[in-house]
Amino acid sequence: MFRILYFYFLVSLALICNSYSNIDIKARTAILQDFLSGEILYEKEPDRSIYPASMTKIMTSIIAFDLIKSGDLSLDEKFIVSEKAWRLSTAGYSSMFIMVGDEVSVENLLLGIITASGNDACIALAEGIAGTEEEFAILMTAKAKTLGMNNTNFTNSSGINDPDNYSTVRDILIMSKYLIKEHPEFYEWFSFKEFTWDRTGGDPITQGNRNPLLYKNIGADGIKTGYLAVEKYSLASSLIRNGRRLIAVGSGFETKSSRSRESSKLLTYGLTNFDLIEINKSDKPIDKVDVWLGKKNQVDVYVNENIYKTIKKAKKRLLKISLKYEGPIEAPIKKNDIVGKFRVVYDDELVGEYDLLALNDVNKVNIFTRLIRSLNYLIWGDV
Repeated sequence: MFRILYFYFLVSLALICNSYSNIDIKARTAILQDFLSGEILYEKEPDRSIYPASMTKIMTSIIAFDLIKSGDLSLDEKFIVSEKAWRLSTAGYSSMFIMVGDEVSVENLLLGIITASGNDACIALAEGIAGTEEEFAILMTAKAKTLGMNNTNFTNSSGINDPDNYSTVRDILIMSKYLIKEHPEFYEWFSFKEFTWDRTGGDPITQGNRNPLLYKNIGADGIKTGYLAVEKYSLASSLIRNGRRLIAVGSGFETKSSRSRESSKLLTYGLTNFDLIEINKSDKPIDKVDVWLGKKNQVDVYVNENIYKTIKKAKKRLLKISLKYEGPIEAPIKKNDIVGKFRVVYDDELVGEYDLLALNDVNKVNIFTRLIRSLNYLIWGDV
């Protein structure tokens, strides 16, 4: 017997947004994503090649975070500052003002990169990890490829001007999502508004974070600014509000104030025009399905992943879910056996289909009971 059980989300129709029309972000290229659902809410030439400038430093940090996570690097390990690194602490470059011969901890270098956008710290970290900045850039590009950043190439650790150091806002988004998902404890550092470097042979230096959204009351907690004369202003940004996170990346903003204003507008657009719906929690029972010839008449079923969907607020009533299976399911059933499909439909269009799994074992009844049940079915149609 073919059965489809429909369930409708009970959503409030009172939450209707006044307007959910598309907006135009004044940047050459931009993208906005809902973190948990992964859905793109806005894009403007997202695959156009850009010079990522200091957004490059997100990957520089990721390489170090990955090594720390694997146990191959520690925060208290110290690297000696080379003349090459020191030269980028001179006038005209963002720096944490390290000196030749300084021994600086990985933790301080990372904070100098993340908060002060120190180019000098980038080179010191890169040389300490890989021997040379060139070898470190190879690690960066290799990591980018594993993440699916197919339109990205890194040639340095800081993002200073180089025609072969390029990316796209879509790729920067992929990189930013990886940072937040895989290194949440370190991602908190991107929300720090200032960093004090207790430098060798001088008074401590305190520098503020350059991300303008951290100083607005919108829930922003990262990520990284960028500027090159050829590219103008750029920003990878993220906010979290009521457990919902959005990530935006834009490049080619004409001015600093435009970068701040337009990035804030893009994130606000995502919050006010769309809702994030939690459809399923991993390992949580969804429903029961009937079992044939089992010691239990039903078995709990679930989907082994979290499922979220982002939809326009005025359209929430169009979201439906269903269980699709041919049943009753014949015993024996083992935990995690695939027994059907969990389907998500939006506006009569299938937008997601997932394996429906048995949550527990159901053993088969003995031969005598099977015989009785089979006779009942033949005579009465009772399973």
